[in-house]
Amino acid sequence: MNQEHEYALLGGISRAKVGRYIGVIAASVSAGIVFLLLAAVDLAKRLGIPANLPPSVLSLVSAAAIWAALYWCFDRYAWRWSKLAILLRVPNLSGEWQCDGKTLTTDGTTKYEWTGNITIVQSWDRLRVRLKTKQSGSNSISAALVNDSVDGFVLLYHYVNDPRVDEPELRGHRGFAQLTFTKDLSSAEGEYFNGHGRSTFGTMKLTRKS
Repeated sequence: MNQEHEYALLGGISRAKVGRYIGVIAASVSAGIVFLLLAAVDLAKRLGIPANLPPSVLSLVSAAAIWAALYWCFDRYAWRWSKLAILLRVPNLSGEWQCDGKTLTTDGTTKYEWTGNITIVQSWDRLRVRLKTKQSGSNSISAALVNDSVDGFVLLYHYVNDPRVDEPELRGHRGFAQLTFTKDLSSAEGEYFNGHGRSTFGTMKLTRKS
């Protein structure tokens, strides 16, 4: 079963730095909650109200627990927020993309054209690029996102292709693709190269589906 995989992030804010920032926030939030809980227990005792704060409650608001919760929210949702994404210098490529491809000959002419659908699943930590055509499908197994100050955002990924069982003339293979996205992340253009079973190469054009 294919799963999302980790991806390298080049030119953006490092994940280690983000983790440290979340750690500082988690420690501050934890200290504040513990202070309020202890203050509430102390006030209750002064008013003659029986009150007790079990250790299990404190464990729920520990810095580690809050860090885990904050990081989960950040990994799944917060990094996508437009202003935060600009600060992090990470594009949100998640969604469905129409793919129009051309397989080229060695002299640069078009050998044949093909179309497909690309689904990109992305979180702060993980990524998956899934391409489906009428004859086969492929899944990324490694990837990198590059924030290029001149060209914009570039996605590089290595994939494994598996033909349909009713396409016996096609062979499974591995390949590499490089896609450069427009600044508004509505489209992309790039190239692909296959080997390890099928020596072909060509161009790809992606258009984000609404």
